[in-house]
Amino acid sequence: QVQLVESGGGSVQTGGSLRLSCSASGFTISLYCMGWFRQAPGKEREGVASINNRGSTNYPDSVKGRFTISRDNAKNTLYLQLNSLKTEDTAIYSCAQALPSIDMERWPRGQGTQVTVSS
Repeated sequence: QVQLVESGGGSVQTGGSLRLSCSASGFTISLYCMGWFRQAPGKEREGVASINNRGSTNYPDSVKGRFTISRDNAKNTLYLQLNSLKTEDTAIYSCAQALPSIDMERWPRGQGTQVTVSS
């Protein structure tokens, strides 16, 4: 059974940093494309980082240079390093296993972890 559990969220001031973790079980993350998403109140979910099975990463312009996705294959854990945080980064962050054959809304994902950035 696929399970994803995020941790590491919290409250920080602008300019601060956080490291999010996504512990996976039931599958091997290095064999799949994995992604981090966020959803702020009243806004649609958006992707903020992805890493494919070859280790190639991708980011939208809004977080490029500030966020870094990585994985530890031995621990089967995905990470997201958040630096230079802005108030607009406040959201619930979740990780997901990318399965292109099905609708994105049905991708296995965790419950999420709250990130709050205050000025």
